[in-house]
Amino acid sequence: MSTKEPILSVRDMRVEFKIKKQNALPWHQPDILRAVKGVSFDLAEGETLGIVGESGCGKSTLARAIIRMIPSQGGEVFWQGRDLMKMNEKDLLATRKEIQMIFQDPLASLNPRLTAGQIIAEPLKTHYPNTSKDEVKKQVRELMEKVGLSARMINRYPHEFSGGQCQRIGIARALITNPKLIICDEPVSALDVSVQAQVVNLLMDLQKELGLSLLFIAHDLSVVKHISNRIMVLEFGDIAEIGEAHDVIHNPQSPYTKELINAVPIPDPIAERKRIAERRALEAKA
Repeated sequence: MSTKEPILSVRDMRVEFKIKKQNALPWHQPDILRAVKGVSFDLAEGETLGIVGESGCGKSTLARAIIRMIPSQGGEVFWQGRDLMKMNEKDLLATRKEIQMIFQDPLASLNPRLTAGQIIAEPLKTHYPNTSKDEVKKQVRELMEKVGLSARMINRYPHEFSGGQCQRIGIARALITNPKLIICDEPVSALDVSVQAQVVNLLMDLQKELGLSLLFIAHDLSVVKHISNRIMVLEFGDIAEIGEAHDVIHNPQSPYTKELINAVPIPDPIAERKRIAERRALEAKA
């Protein structure tokens, strides 16, 4: 656990959704889906907290609730000591430039009618509307080069880029306001394995250079362990385990964490076959 003062503190976060039953009569009460069940954690400045779990465990819901993209039914979120949950719309908008998000599907998260330059510049125009056109263009070009895109691509449209390049546009868009925290919502799950490594390494380099804090959400432990200082494992909306990345990976305490680790394929075919055989033997004994 980091000894630094937390930049983000989440306390008892709870998110619920009302699910209407099929053929329900008007007076029937809807079912309640408890997507996030009292999650608490701290994030230090410059730290990466990996949030991992199966699809549907509440990872993305938690992230969206933290920045009030969706409503929560309870909990507190303190950003640099200020309570995000109690902010009015004006103060929340001002704070949002410090907390940016990278989304899962790189192409779907980009407006197909805008050029790469316009997409990257959008947050800058929202939060700093008095910035001159020349300054906007200069910052966009610099960021494109920083994330590994040629500035000559500034007038191209999303469909002219690969998936990995689209995600680099998304990263540049997140960086344009000079944020302190970036929430990465499964940013590599839609990419090829080779491209995943490039994007993860880019995020690590940018974090080191800019002093960013990261919430890195994924379902793949092999990706999360590479980038994270600490790992939080979510199971059905609740914390199954949280701790230093090395401890969680090499000495997991939760049975659910052990299952996730066992599900990660080993690149050595012989070792993978041996592990599968051992697992089957244990299951047969049970």
